[in-house]
Amino acid sequence: MTAPGKVLVIGSNSFSGASYVDYCLAQGAEVIGFSRSAEPHAAFLPYRWTDRRKGFRFHALDINHHLDEMMAVITAERPVYVVNFAAQSMVGESWKTPEHWFQTNVVSTIKLHDRLRACDFLDRYVHVTTPEVYGSTDGTIDETTPFNPSTPYAVSRAAADMSLKTFFDAYQFPVVFTRAANVYGPGQPLYRIIPRTIFFIRQGRKLGLQGGGLSRRSFIHMNDVSAATWTLMREGKPGETYHISTDRFVTIRALVEQICALLGADFEQSVDIAPERLGKDALYALDSDKLRSAFGWTDKISLEQGLAECVAWVDRFLPDLATQPSDYIHKP
Repeated sequence: MTAPGKVLVIGSNSFSGASYVDYCLAQGAEVIGFSRSAEPHAAFLPYRWTDRRKGFRFHALDINHHLDEMMAVITAERPVYVVNFAAQSMVGESWKTPEHWFQTNVVSTIKLHDRLRACDFLDRYVHVTTPEVYGSTDGTIDETTPFNPSTPYAVSRAAADMSLKTFFDAYQFPVVFTRAANVYGPGQPLYRIIPRTIFFIRQGRKLGLQGGGLSRRSFIHMNDVSAATWTLMREGKPGETYHISTDRFVTIRALVEQICALLGADFEQSVDIAPERLGKDALYALDSDKLRSAFGWTDKISLEQGLAECVAWVDRFLPDLATQPSDYIHKP
């Protein structure tokens, strides 16, 4: 394998984006990052926990407002790979101002794609999308499953995916799609279920468990997702979609119970049952055989190991996390 080429990560302040930046730096890649805001607290940026950040250059640029500036950097830097994590990503909140989700996830994203297709130095564009496009499903699904989105967020992501498919068909745009199960790991924002549960228990606060936590999910450690994304970035077949998932499924309630047991907390004293959010899918179980058979990828980090890592991260940064927002704050 040749030395890694220059990588541009769009959405580098997001949990998945920041974790992937760190993974790329660990592989010896030169990395550029775009995100719409200044870098957040170092607790949420894994590449700030080591000296690897020396190979990283960050630009605060918003896909909705700074496309020309983004393209100027891209033209000057000539990255071989672009990996796009940027999106309005909160599912439940997309019902409140759906136009914001469509502006970012469809209109601005397609404008970016139309500019990128003229970049002859681009070897692959990895579009990090979501299994939410499938809606609630019965049984395990593979990459050929028809779209059946059930929320404004999911519709917006499906629209961009379908647009990219036309770009591949018409222009041979080198897109590779990834759809991962529920990612988690150290550095994840506190409004996500795993860090929120740990943080609330450490703070002596009660967790609101939506719908009683009956929906089932597969939780996959972000390091396993980054390893898969790295391989697909370099070797994935353009035009193809790859699922990234474990074969283990748990209900949200069972997950929270497991965290309570790990922390020595009583579940009934730690949780209040809250209403289910509108349009929440009961289950999507991703078949990741395509990725496993084509590239020999496998998930390596068990849920038990990953949860222990998350507890260690919360405890390490607990005084800092106490000063950070624990709820989602929407930015148009």
